[in-house]
Amino acid sequence: MKIQGRMFIWLAVFMLAMAIVYGVWSKEPVGTTALFLAFGLSIMIGYYLAFTARRVDTGAQDKKDADVADDAGELGFFSPHSWQPLSLGFGGALAFLGVVFDWWLLYFSLPVILVGLFGWVFEYYRGENANQ
Repeated sequence: MKIQGRMFIWLAVFMLAMAIVYGVWSKEPVGTTALFLAFGLSIMIGYYLAFTARRVDTGAQDKKDADVADDAGELGFFSPHSWQPLSLGFGGALAFLGVVFDWWLLYFSLPVILVGLFGWVFEYYRGENANQ
């Protein structure tokens, strides 16, 4: 993960430089804002990967003499089934419809999004899938 973290941090530096250059030359606020937001997203992902790389074991991608077969095997736990993304997608679609038509629709989308979010976060802490 160290390499991926460095890549995103360098991408963030590039995005910051391009946002400054674009903003000075074009004086166009929308593109400049988009580039600054891309910088922010890149730095968040890069920091997360760099922070996580210090806490986990060195992966095969971080070794110079690694083979492809060194990275074989189980990579982690992935949920085999979950209904929560469906409710989050429905709530997000309802929220975007609220932006399009009228803001009062957001009052109905917020509970759907919150139920989906809490259900996804606590999916393996309750019910038949509880691990503890």
